[in-house]
Amino acid sequence: MADWIAVVDDDTLNLKSASHILAQRQMRVSTLKSGEALLDFLEYNKPDLVLLDIHMPAMDGFEALVHMREMENGKDVPVIFLTADEDTATETQGLDLGAMDFIKKPFVPEVLVARVLHTIELTRLEQNLAQEVEKKTAEIVFEQKKNARLSMQIVRSLTLAIDAKDTYTNGHSIRVAFYAKEISRRFGYDAGKQSDMYMMGLLHDVGKIGIPDSIINKPGKLTGEEYDIIKTHPEMGEKILKNIDEMPALATGAKWHHERIDGNGYPDGLKGEQIPEEARIISVADAYDAMTSHRSYREPLTQAKARQELVDCMGTQFDETFAKIMISIIDEDTEFKLREK
Repeated sequence: MADWIAVVDDDTLNLKSASHILAQRQMRVSTLKSGEALLDFLEYNKPDLVLLDIHMPAMDGFEALVHMREMENGKDVPVIFLTADEDTATETQGLDLGAMDFIKKPFVPEVLVARVLHTIELTRLEQNLAQEVEKKTAEIVFEQKKNARLSMQIVRSLTLAIDAKDTYTNGHSIRVAFYAKEISRRFGYDAGKQSDMYMMGLLHDVGKIGIPDSIINKPGKLTGEEYDIIKTHPEMGEKILKNIDEMPALATGAKWHHERIDGNGYPDGLKGEQIPEEARIISVADAYDAMTSHRSYREPLTQAKARQELVDCMGTQFDETFAKIMISIIDEDTEFKLREK
């Protein structure tokens, strides 16, 4: 069934633009021109996500969200605010009210689609966790549902904290998660393992939370001592994630995504199939996005150069099977829409 998106904006051009972009991705779209219209719509409908403009006459987006949360069909529907504002106060107010993200206007099609899909994916992961918990006994259900919600909140908070560390690579974790999930899907993983890969991708760099900002954002070449500090982030990530009992596999991607097939990686110098399969997938996804992203010390590589690097490093840095799958994804992405904007 197609994802159902409700777009709320008093500007007809914005409604048409968003509707066209989302419809091209086979999403079902309902357009509404006011906060009042949204509340009327939610009386009888429950979309998968609401894109909600902030500045509208009569009832603005903030007020509409407050009323929406009081409705049966609106209390748990994820909301992304649409805004042309640049101030952080607006975003802070929206997040405090329960919005999951913000999208700037005018829309960049790839950004709009990616954030909508990411938000729906996170929401469904949370819902799936809750459904699994409900299979247990009544006493265990209560505790595990509480723990599952807490775990998802931890994942979201950690993901935001990771990307906030590096001003040049905001969104890196989400893109790595997307690539890792797509590689695993094409490799034949079932839906559950694909979701696990998505979560591993989101948190693969969580250990960088403990690395000083001055090193992460240094514009020039790192000293040997600074590079040694950077190389501690995989083990630091494992220490953080191994304490999330409900998701024990998360630490795998964080600890070993810098290992190499030839044994020259870190932290443990694992070689070939000694490296967990999930970490080999994360390694390819992480490297491709790193190569094609802005860094504090260099411009992004072209897609062609990044592709060639994957080819050249098969069997030495990268697992050949997963590198080939990533190359197939690149070859289908002819307009390079997935790279950092």
